Amino acid sequence: MNHSFLKIAIALMLAFCGAATYAQSAYPNRPVKVIIPFPPGGTLDAVGRQLAQKLSDQLGQPFVVENRPGGNGTIGGAVVAQAQADGYTLLFNASTFTTAPMTMKSVPYGVVKDFTPIALVAKAPLSIAINKNLPITDVKSLLAHAKANPGKMTFAVGSIGSAGHLSTELLKRAGGIDYTVVPYKGTAPAFQDLIGGQIDGFIDPILGSLQYHKNGLLRVVATTGDKRTPNLPDVPTVSETLPGYEFYSWYGLWGPAKLSADITQKLNVETNKALESDLRDKLMQQGLVLTPGTPEDFAKFQNADMVRSQKIITDGNIRLE
Repeated sequence: MNHSFLKIAIALMLAFCGAATYAQSAYPNRPVKVIIPFPPGGTLDAVGRQLAQKLSDQLGQPFVVENRPGGNGTIGGAVVAQAQADGYTLLFNASTFTTAPMTMKSVPYGVVKDFTPIALVAKAPLSIAINKNLPITDVKSLLAHAKANPGKMTFAVGSIGSAGHLSTELLKRAGGIDYTVVPYKGTAPAFQDLIGGQIDGFIDPILGSLQYHKNGLLRVVATTGDKRTPNLPDVPTVSETLPGYEFYSWYGLWGPAKLSADITQKLNVETNKALESDLRDKLMQQGLVLTPGTPEDFAKFQNADMVRSQKIITDGNIRLE
C-alpha cells in the first residue's frame, strides 16, 4: 500500500515538474502586457511600442502596451510590482523609474527589491533646446547669456527627477551659472511654451525637439552624449565646451521580483535580437544609442546610475511636493 502510494506521489511530482518546465519553455503562450507608466505620445511610449511590436513578431504572441500614467510613473510601476512573477506583466520605463523614489515622500515599491531587471534597451542623449529669439547659438553663448542675466533665464522640466531635470541641474554646476527651473506636467506643454517664448530653454531627449529644430521653431544648441548624434551632426556636444559633461536618459525592461531566470533570460535574448533587427536603424535615426547586454549588465548599470542620480538630487535639493 505504501509502495503504491509512493509510486503515485512520484508520478504526480514528475508530472507537475514536467508541466512547469513545459510552461517555461513554451513562454509566452498567451498575450503579454507591457505597462508604460506615462501617457501615449512621448519618446518613452514611442520606443516601448516599437520594441513591443518586435517582440510580438519574434515570439508569436501579442505584447500589448498599456499606458498607466500618474504619480510620476509610480502608478504603473506599482501594477508590475504587484503582478504575478510569470512574465505576463512587464514594465517598460525610463530612468525616471529609478529617480522617482529619490524625489518623492512615498512610493509603493522598492526599485531593487520589487523588480527584476531584464534588459537595458537604449540610452538617449538629450538636447538643449533654446527659444529661437534669444541670442544663443551654442553652449558658450548660453553660458555668457546666463551669466549676464543671473537667475533670470527659465528652463522647463517635463517631470521632477527626470533625466532632463537632472541634466538641467548638472548644467548649472558644470557651467557655473544660475537660472530658474519651471516644472511642467509633461513635455508637450513645455515645448509649446518654449516655442511661444514663455520659457527660455528645455533639456529633453533629442526625439522630442528634433522636428521643431528642423522646422526652425526652436534652436537645439547642444546634445549631451559623449559624441555628436547622427541625426544632428552639425550640433556640438556640451562636452566640447564643458569637458566631462555627459548625460543620458535611458530605457529598460523589467519584470516583477522573483521572475524566473529562464524567462528573464529568454526576454533578454529576444530584446537583444530585436535591437539587431531593422528596429536598430529606426531607433538610431531617432538619436538613441542601443545598449544590448545581459540582465546582470543592466542591474550593474542601474545601480551605478542610481548612485550618480542620488548625488545630483541631494546637491540640488530636488523634491516632488
